[in-house]
Amino acid sequence: MIPDLGISMPVAIVAVAVILALVLARRVPILRVALNLVSWLILGGLLLVVLQQRQQFDPYIQRALQVLNLQDQNVIGDTVRIRMAPDGHFWARVTIGDVTRRMLVDSGATLTALSTDTAHAVGLRPSTPAFPVILNTANGMIRAETAKIDSLRIGTIRADDVPVVVSSAFGGTDVLGMNFLSRLKSWRVEGSTLILEPHHPQPLTGRSGTTA
Repeated sequence: MIPDLGISMPVAIVAVAVILALVLARRVPILRVALNLVSWLILGGLLLVVLQQRQQFDPYIQRALQVLNLQDQNVIGDTVRIRMAPDGHFWARVTIGDVTRRMLVDSGATLTALSTDTAHAVGLRPSTPAFPVILNTANGMIRAETAKIDSLRIGTIRADDVPVVVSSAFGGTDVLGMNFLSRLKSWRVEGSTLILEPHHPQPLTGRSGTTA
């Protein structure tokens, strides 16, 4: 009887393919060069992902990515431009008070939504409205509390008195919905870039964006 080692068939196939490729690479110089190139591309991609995740915490990484034109969010003129993330979504660096969060820009969401942790971090005190707010999410129907953000910033964009919904069901995800996007002069997607244009551009602050 063959013992069950807990290795799935796809993983086993990949492992065998890698072993065969390594064996062949020792005999075929061209294949060896190709494998080395693929390995460097994979390492480079992983490094880029790590840098983009760390940039929100390290200003030196932000400056390096700016020089290399690899920032996921830039201010060009009066517009804020956000590159599509590897997951296929647009994530904006949003400053609320003294707190900066990475928020999903979702035109399919009617309301801007904050996780419980973010609401507490920015000092909001959500309340239960007289008529309950019921939201239809990927996890089913949830009940949410409501609050209002005094001011939020994204680069040259400032929005005041933004109504939000708050729920622990959002996990660690914060969302910018249509009640924010509708305040802009325009917003559009060009290729893999989301372009946000404010009605009244604001001067940049150190935490609100990066010029380009």
